[in-house]
Amino acid sequence: MAQLMYDKTGRLLFTREMKEEYTILLPMMAKIHFHILKNVFIHYGYKVSLLETDGPEIAQVGLKYVHNDTCYPALLVIGQFIHALQSGQYDVNKTALMITQTGGGCRASNYIHLLRKALVKAGFEQVPVISLNLSGLEKNSGFSLTIPMIRRLAAGLVYGDMLMSLDNQVKPYEIHKGDSAALTEQWIQKLTEILAGGHGFRRKEIAAILDDIAQDYSKIQIRKVPKIKVGIVGEIYVKYSALGNNNLEKFLYDQGCEVNMPGIMGFMMFKVDNRLEDYKLYGGSRAKYVVVKKLLDYLKELEAMVIRSQVKYGFVPVTKYEHTKALVKGVVGYGSKMGEGWLLTGEMLELVESGFENIVCTQPFGCLPNHINGKGMIRQIKQKHSKANIVAIDYDPGAPRVNQENRIKLMLAVAREELQTKTVSSPTPKTVKVKAVVK
Repeated sequence: MAQLMYDKTGRLLFTREMKEEYTILLPMMAKIHFHILKNVFIHYGYKVSLLETDGPEIAQVGLKYVHNDTCYPALLVIGQFIHALQSGQYDVNKTALMITQTGGGCRASNYIHLLRKALVKAGFEQVPVISLNLSGLEKNSGFSLTIPMIRRLAAGLVYGDMLMSLDNQVKPYEIHKGDSAALTEQWIQKLTEILAGGHGFRRKEIAAILDDIAQDYSKIQIRKVPKIKVGIVGEIYVKYSALGNNNLEKFLYDQGCEVNMPGIMGFMMFKVDNRLEDYKLYGGSRAKYVVVKKLLDYLKELEAMVIRSQVKYGFVPVTKYEHTKALVKGVVGYGSKMGEGWLLTGEMLELVESGFENIVCTQPFGCLPNHINGKGMIRQIKQKHSKANIVAIDYDPGAPRVNQENRIKLMLAVAREELQTKTVSSPTPKTVKVKAVVK
């Protein structure tokens, strides 16, 4: 068994010896993306388990070990970790946890300290916590992000966005229910094998694979009928996590909606771009600016590949990050970058512009960045787009699910009336796909 080692601050380290023996637990957020990322870590020799547990007991465990005023995503992530450690499924003396840190002032930087405090309180002080970050915040000899690994992880996010986007476009209209879900699972496994084989993360390979993915989804038999189009935005965890938003995506699908959920790549570009905005606002290292600019250009190149493949096979493409950024000019400043910052406002404007006028803005109760850039921007968005139909939903351990869903149903009732008006005033829709135009 690996010997426990600590740094000068008393932090328990994840050592090289632990890499051989320990299982690393990952919290669930975006299901498609995280399954691909998990398999990248496995390829590099880490034993990884992705937690897919849900249910009210997760929040209750979190409430037991985290103050009830703590941000809801932190409460759920910590609750899911401790629930797993208490389940008996893992050897707690050979288990580690992994959580992200972005280096900003919001949850992604600060949860790790709450997690360690909760582990001590729950009697799991021997469990090390690994920080997944690109800012050099914490280092462990047993885990490191190499350039090849980062490239595979970036490719994984691109593929995850592509699969999520096409699944959401096809699933509501498929003739044979389950075709899209089955294809998505097939591609997750296929991408795992491709990345594990040392392929799929170079530019030409990514472009070819994206074409193959789009072509496969284009073969699914669909029938286009009028449906309510709903966009989902908000705090990143609650936005993507079925545990955090009470399975919102499935609820909307069951209500007969087509869902549009902006991808994770947009958030990644936003975080990288923030470093450039910092330089413009406050100055700093020119060399760092040049390096960050190259990274942003690389991400934009990957985004362009996704758009080209989607357009090529008749799908509605994701919106360019630069276009989303331009939409917020005159609405909110680029200095508003805590949490999801101005990107949240931009995604709502972009969704309305692209025909998804009905929006669910998901936010943890009391989340200040979201109340400013999400709920706080609804009035201005409606001034620019009178038909915007936006509902802000707070998620919290004490918020009854039925109340949340009833508020969403009220939004959908307005959307349904608008859809009926459009259907009556327009010709019968064709059942063929129309090739999209890139913005």
